[in-house]
Amino acid sequence: MAGIAYETDVAAWAREQAQWLRERRFDALDIEHLADEIEDVAKSEQRELERRLAILLAHLLRWSHQPERRTKSWRLAMSAQRKAVAYPLKESPSLRHQFDDPEWLDGVWADAISAVLAEVELDNLPEVCPWTITDILDPDWLPNEG
Repeated sequence: MAGIAYETDVAAWAREQAQWLRERRFDALDIEHLADEIEDVAKSEQRELERRLAILLAHLLRWSHQPERRTKSWRLAMSAQRKAVAYPLKESPSLRHQFDDPEWLDGVWADAISAVLAEVELDNLPEVCPWTITDILDPDWLPNEG
C-alpha cells in the first residue's frame, strides 16, 4: 500500500510512518527514508552540541582576552552554555566520543574564533584550543583564574 511520498510532504510522511510503526504495519514502511531520518536525528544532536560548545568557547575566549570587560552577566552566560552543553551529553552520552576527535574539536574551535572575531577585533587568539575539555565543562573553571 502506497502512502504519502517522502518527497511530497515530509511532515505528513513522518506522521504516517509513525502511525504505521505503532500499528506494526512494517510492510508499509518506507525503510530507506526512515533510516535516513533516524541518522539525521543523531547528526542533529551532534550539531547542537557543536553549536553550544562553540558558543561556550567564544565566551571563554572573550573572558580570557578581555579581562577589563568581565561582568557577572558573562559568568551567567558561560554557566548557561555549560548547562546547554551538559544536557545533550546527559540525554545522549555517546556524543562524548566527539571530544576524542581532534578534527571535530578543531572545527568547533574555528567556529568559536569566528564568532569572537565577528564581534570584536582581538589579536593573539590561539590557533588551537588551549584548554582541556574537562576544564571547559567544569562549572567552576574560568581561564586565567587558576
